[in-house]
Parts: sequence; C-alpha cells; structure tokens
Amino acid sequence: MTTETASRFPSLGRSTLTRVKEFLTTPSLARSMAILLSGAILLLLVVNLSTFVMIQRTATYNDQVDATWQMRRAARNLILNVQGAETSQRGYLLTGQAASLVAYEEARAANPDLMTNFELKADGDATSLAFGRRLKGLAESKFAEMSSILALARQGRNAEALAQVRAGRGQTIMDELRREMADLDGHINSLLDDRTARSEQAAVVTATINAIAGSIILILAGIMAMLVRRYLGELKSAHDELDRVNAGLEETVRVRTAALSRANEEVQRFAYIVSHDLRAPLVNVMGFTAELEQAGVIIDRQIGRLETVVPDLIESDAVTAVRSDIPEAIGFIRASTEKMDRLINAILKLSREGRRNLQAEPLDMNAMVRRAADSIHHQTEGAGAEVAVESLPQIESDRLSMEQIIGNLIDNAVKYLDPKRPGRIVVSGQEVAGGWVEYAIADNGRGISDKDHERIFELFRRSGRQDRPGEGLGLAFVRNSVRRLGGSITVESVLGEGSTFRLKFPKRLILVEDGDAA
Repeated sequence: MTTETASRFPSLGRSTLTRVKEFLTTPSLARSMAILLSGAILLLLVVNLSTFVMIQRTATYNDQVDATWQMRRAARNLILNVQGAETSQRGYLLTGQAASLVAYEEARAANPDLMTNFELKADGDATSLAFGRRLKGLAESKFAEMSSILALARQGRNAEALAQVRAGRGQTIMDELRREMADLDGHINSLLDDRTARSEQAAVVTATINAIAGSIILILAGIMAMLVRRYLGELKSAHDELDRVNAGLEETVRVRTAALSRANEEVQRFAYIVSHDLRAPLVNVMGFTAELEQAGVIIDRQIGRLETVVPDLIESDAVTAVRSDIPEAIGFIRASTEKMDRLINAILKLSREGRRNLQAEPLDMNAMVRRAADSIHHQTEGAGAEVAVESLPQIESDRLSMEQIIGNLIDNAVKYLDPKRPGRIVVSGQEVAGGWVEYAIADNGRGISDKDHERIFELFRRSGRQDRPGEGLGLAFVRNSVRRLGGSITVESVLGEGSTFRLKFPKRLILVEDGDAA
C-alpha cells in the first residue's frame, strides 16, 4: 500500500461517517424506510432468538414429562415383579413342582436391576428417591419372607410353611407395597401435571411471541407499503414534472441554439466581411508604399547626380531624409502592413474553420502524430531536440481539425524549447472512463507563468519573452477547434521547467445536421 493510498483512508472514513450522519439526521422517506427495515430485521432476530430459547425449554419440559412416565413405568415394573414372584411361590407350595419356582428365581434376580432403573428414572427427585428407598426395603422384606417359606417347603416342612403364609406377614408387606405405590403414583401424577403445564405454557408463550411478532411485522409491512406507495406517487409526480421541464428545456435549448447559431454565423460573416474590407485599403497602402519606395530610389539617384555636378546645391538634411528617414519610415509601414496582413489571414482562417462542416472518421493517432513530428524534423534536429510518441488510443473524429490541433501544439512546443538543455517532447494518451480519450503533449521548454495559463488561449495574447515569430493566434485557434470537436484543453506548466497541454475528446464524435459536434 502506498503512502498516498494510506493517507486517503482517514478522509474516506470521515467522509463516509459524515454521509451516514447526514442520512440519519435528515428526515426523508429513505430514512423512514431504512429505520422500519432495521426495526423489522431486529424484531425478527429477537423473535428467532426467543423462539429458539422457548423451543429448547419446551423440549426440556417434554423430556421431563417423558422421564416422569418412564419413572412411573419403572415403579410399576418393580411391584409387578414382586407380585409375579409371590404368584410363583404360591404355585410351588400348592403343587410342589420345582418348575413353578422358575418365575420366582427370575423375579428375585431382576429385583436389584429394577430398583437401579427406578433410581435412574427418578433423575435426582428427592421425593421419588425416598419412595424408591421404601419400595426397595419392602421388596427386599417380601423376598426374604418368601425365601424363608420356600426353605421350609424344600425341607418337607410344609405345615410350618403354610402356617407362616397364614400368619399374614407377607400380605401385610404387599399391602404396604401397594400403599407406597399409590402414594408414589400421586406424587408422579403431581409431577406430570406440573411438568405438562409448564410444557404447555412454554408452547403457548412461543406461539404468543410468534403471533405478536407476526402482527408487528404485518403492521410494519403495511406501513412500508404505504411509504413505498407514497414514494412511487412522488416519484411519478417528479417524473411527470421532469418531463414537463425537459419538454420546456428542450424547446428553450432549441430556440437558444438556433439563436446562437445565427449569432455565430453573423459573427463569422462579420469577421469575413471586415477582414475582406480591410484587405482592400491594406493592398492600396502596400501598393503606395512600394511606389513611395520606388520614388525614393529615383530621388536618391537624382541627388547622387546633383552631388556630382553641383554639390553645393544639395542640403545635408535632404540627403538624410531621402537616404535614411524615408527608407526607415517605409520599412516601418511595410512591417506594419505585413503584420496586419497576417492578422487578417488568421481571422479569415478562424472564420473559415468555423464554417467548415466536420467529418467524423476513425483516426490512427499514432501515425498522425508521427507525421506531424516528421514535418518539423529539420527544426527539432537543428535545436538538438527529440519528439517521443508513445502508444496512443484511437479516436473517431474530424481528421483536418485533429491534424491542425496536434500540429500547432507540437510546433509551439518546439518553438519555445529552452536552448540551455536538450529538448524533449513527449506525446502520450489514455482512455478515460465515460467514453473519453485524453492526449498529453509535454515538453521541457521555457514553461508558462501561472498568471498566463488562461491568457495564452485568448486572441492576440502571448506569454513571456516575445522573441519568437507569431501573432498570438495559434492557441486560440487550437482551443476553438478543440471545442468544436466537443473536447477541452488545459495546460499544466511551471516557469523554467516545461509545459503539458492536455486534450480531452469524446472517443466517438457525434455530429448534428449542421456538421457540428453534438
């Protein structure tokens, strides 16, 4: 990252923050819609988070309900196991067959596992665990009672075994087991009711939150729909108003363009007439100047003869006037008339260029610039200078105008090179976003003072030392031609270092019916 790029980031951040602050503090339809959208998105996030939490809580409650049912099932299995063992014991006592004790042995072996399973299903509930401990004690007492009776029966002491059965201790234990189971059922029912109620309450809360959020979102959607409808109405009204304004503007532009075209034609016609009418007396002045010069030669020759024949008759003032003052005056008159002739020709050139119809065609700018450089090769060679032409983008424009523009600028660059250093002129170009092309003609010549950057494009105005031929029309002609092609010209220059003229043109010249750029 370059230092220049890095330095832009703080200003970019400040600019972004400023725009955001202006957006938030300035009442507008866009701000209202942005606030509503932000509120809706925030509400959705809150609802989603709340729904997620409530769903998790409902799932927990449902798991607790399921665990409660499983705990009840484990308790029922415990007492059923004891009842099955008792039934198997009685069958053995009645039949005396060993096969009747298989179920008893299985039930006795399963009793510890059933107790452990119940404790797991109780999941830390203190009341349920207390019931479990009492059930475990009663079950163990019942199995101990049944074991003692079966031991007597296996020894053939059936009468004693039956006596213990008739004593009713086993029945008492079973009754206590049933009472404990009934109490446990009551506790489990209470747990089921509480956990089911919490699960249903969580489901209701979840549904309520979603219903409220849905209603709010529908209200926000309705408000946004109203805002969008109002915005579309305002947009349509603005569009209709813009159409009306554009229609009036197009008519105004058409009228003013026609008036401007007429004024421009009148200015060009006036310039042509003025320059044409000025030329007639100028030709007369130039003709009479030649006759005066010839008359001066004849008078000088006659004075020369008189100086030979009668020198005393010739006054020195007359000789000075004929041989010095009159030729000097005629020289001044001739120089002034020649300058006026050049100015008239320049005005005529500008007038003709303004009347010429432009012709758009694809131009090979590399070839055009090289031809312009070759045409002044003798000047650059004499000045020890070089013209470098980089790769230039192509353009579709008027060939004659482009040749005159490029030729004038390169000729100017050569004319004002600094003799103190080797001259170098570089012509470069690039395409610019938006369908534009930019060319640059840079030199290391004298340079132009800051105060003259705009002045040099005016008619008959020049900058710096006036030690080069010219009437101050070249750059005025260039700017006029550039503008006719729909472009612009600017100068960047430092006095004593050099100048860069930048030309910007549309990549494709579009012409209207009168032959000018659109």
